[in-house]
Amino acid sequence: MKPIPYGTQHITDEDIAAVTEALKSPLLTQGPKLAEFERAFADYVGARYAVAVSNGTAALHLSALAAGLGPGDRAITTPITFAASANCIRYCGAEAVFADIDPQTYLLDANRVETLLQQAEPGTYKALIPVDLAGYPVDAERFRRLADRYGLRIIEDACHAPGAWFTDSSGKRQRTGNGAYADMTVFSFHPVKHIACGEGGMVTTDSEELYEKLLLYRTHGITKNPEQLERHPGGWYYEMQELGYNYRLTEFQAALGLSQLKRADAGLARRQEIARVYDEGLKDCPGLTLPSRAKDIYHAFHLYVIQCDNRKGLYDHLHASGIFAQVHYIPVHLQPYYRSFGWKPGDLPVAEGYYERCLSLPMYPTLTDEEQRYVIDRVKAFYR
Repeated sequence: MKPIPYGTQHITDEDIAAVTEALKSPLLTQGPKLAEFERAFADYVGARYAVAVSNGTAALHLSALAAGLGPGDRAITTPITFAASANCIRYCGAEAVFADIDPQTYLLDANRVETLLQQAEPGTYKALIPVDLAGYPVDAERFRRLADRYGLRIIEDACHAPGAWFTDSSGKRQRTGNGAYADMTVFSFHPVKHIACGEGGMVTTDSEELYEKLLLYRTHGITKNPEQLERHPGGWYYEMQELGYNYRLTEFQAALGLSQLKRADAGLARRQEIARVYDEGLKDCPGLTLPSRAKDIYHAFHLYVIQCDNRKGLYDHLHASGIFAQVHYIPVHLQPYYRSFGWKPGDLPVAEGYYERCLSLPMYPTLTDEEQRYVIDRVKAFYR
């Protein structure tokens, strides 16, 4: 049996042909494929606008800037996420505040967030960054109510969840990134994600104002748009109106993203099938808690996260068997950098308890039935 990673990209001949065609085009950056990818992705999630950038972290950073975060501000996020969800707050000079997670979904707990907001002076917090951990969509409607009450922007980190949806209070399915509740939603095109561009990210929004800010910040704060210029002496003229960044996506990455997007739903369907097989195969295994999910959501299953007794033992056993399970995530508030701001063990007990037992089993569309049976067998063998 060849080594089985926890996640990996799937590159087809069609993907290779799309990239090759882009490499032969006159423009390798800022060309037509980028705009085409943005339009196609916006249509896929149901948003008015999409802005492609160099990676998911850049997408978070630009969203935090567009939300107006700056020194003296605070923003709330979850401790169970990749560090970038919190780091984007710090990039803007604002303070990252962590709230504990829900013990069933492992997502940011809206009740804990509400308590933080109730205890703070008005205007203390400026943004909220919930994360669709493992592909489980947050209840963005609940967070929207809190955001409206306390004057917050919502930046939804959906890097794990393209194609996921939840059902709102009116019974309507709300797809992650559609702009119905979050001000901006962020996606990643890292190789292990649903859509792989090598690197890459996207921000979707329904706000024209935020869209224009994102475009400006993406390219050094520079614009050539005649409607935005203070003066217009000729076609060569441009203005740097803000301190921006070089966060552009290349044409060949956009071409790869377009090709991958065409089979995104097929990939999601395969992930659902893999999750069902894990659910059935491991349901009676002692020492395990399998991922729960509500009936009114569609889980995108970037990860299949179990809670397990003797996590270190199982991790070592699987790795020795050629199964490279992974831990997602070490609580961000316990990283040395964030401990320097006063965060310490015991501050967020639910998140810390989750971390002690969490393990991500292999989950990707090209995982074969034989490989998955082997994973299930090895897990059961450990607990036998």
